[in-house]
Amino acid sequence: MGQCDLDQVLVTCDGVEVARHARSWARHQTITDPDHATAAAAARKTAAERRPAPEVTEVEERSLDTYDRIFGVIDGGLSTSEGAA
Repeated sequence: MGQCDLDQVLVTCDGVEVARHARSWARHQTITDPDHATAAAAARKTAAERRPAPEVTEVEERSLDTYDRIFGVIDGGLSTSEGAA
C-alpha cells in the first residue's frame, strides 16, 4: 500500500512502513534503496552461479556457394530478364 502527497511518498506492507522518501517530480526517475540494490545484485550473482552451462549443439556449416546454387544465383541461376538483379 502506498500514500503520497506533494512532498513525500510513504509505502507500507501490512501496516508496517517499508519505505519513505521525498517526492520527486522528475520524469522517468526510479528511487531505489541502496541496500535493496546490493541485495538484488547478490541474488542475481548467486542465480547465475547456479545456472548450468549451456548445452552445446554441433551444427553443419555449409559454404555460402551452396546457398547460391540452391537459390539459382550461380550455375544456371536466373537471368536478369527473368527477375534476377
